[in-house]
Amino acid sequence: LLLLCCMQAKAQTDIDGLLMQKNFFCVGPTIGTSSWKNYWEGTFKRDNANLGTVSSTTGMIMGNYGITDKLNVLFGLPYIKTKASAGNLKGQKGLQDLSLWAKWVAKEKKIGKGNLKAIVIGGFSTPVSNYYIDLMPLAIGMHSKTGHFRLMADYELGNWFATISGTYMLRSNVTLDRNTYYTTEMHYTDEVKMPDANYFNFRIGYRSSTWIVEAIADKFTTLGGFDITKNNMPFVSNNMDATKLGMHIKYDTDFVNGLSFVADAIISVAGRNIGKSRSFGGGVFYILDFSKKKKEE
Repeated sequence: LLLLCCMQAKAQTDIDGLLMQKNFFCVGPTIGTSSWKNYWEGTFKRDNANLGTVSSTTGMIMGNYGITDKLNVLFGLPYIKTKASAGNLKGQKGLQDLSLWAKWVAKEKKIGKGNLKAIVIGGFSTPVSNYYIDLMPLAIGMHSKTGHFRLMADYELGNWFATISGTYMLRSNVTLDRNTYYTTEMHYTDEVKMPDANYFNFRIGYRSSTWIVEAIADKFTTLGGFDITKNNMPFVSNNMDATKLGMHIKYDTDFVNGLSFVADAIISVAGRNIGKSRSFGGGVFYILDFSKKKKEE
């Protein structure tokens, strides 16, 4: 869930309708920050003087390679650091989860004056470090292996476009560093059953060879779990829902071929058992051409 705040600042990605050309590799770093003071305890909006403002900073290396013009593979690896401005809870930091994706244009059809693409995306994420999960909301992740299946439709009319997608997230159970815990009942085990989740994303905006400017709306819904109990800490298997609105901008430079800059901002407008966050991010990407060059006669 932390990554929802930072993963918009990308080039061609797992969540947009763009693909890299065959044998082209786009790679670069991004950095993002997210913070909140108020949060939803269940559906009750409140603050907590023992936490103050909770913030996270994420640095990520990301890449996208075009196997063909219609099939891309992508990866992302984030380093996350968290802190609270008040209280005694110590912030956490470290590498989080490696994500791998495959993105395929299954169908492309001209409709009216525009072009419609149907895209199928599959992905998998797995923890790459033994970070501590039982210190929410300062944990850097949930340490759950996650499978992603996404269906996407992208319609482009001239320089204007709209993209809609829906994702199902299948999450593995996680293990705590203790042998008992309480949710809505007592559990005499160190294993926690993680609820699956779904994620819907809509984006609309303008694309050209130089600029991409788009408005974004997305909704993350946990399919199960339970609410934070009164004055208690969050727990890894809580029901965490989030509705967010934002904007994303990408600029492809004309002074260095293949160099681009991205920036985004996103805010939480509704939620359940999450912080009411404001997030900002940016990144730099460069495209490498691995295609075979034809010799000039």
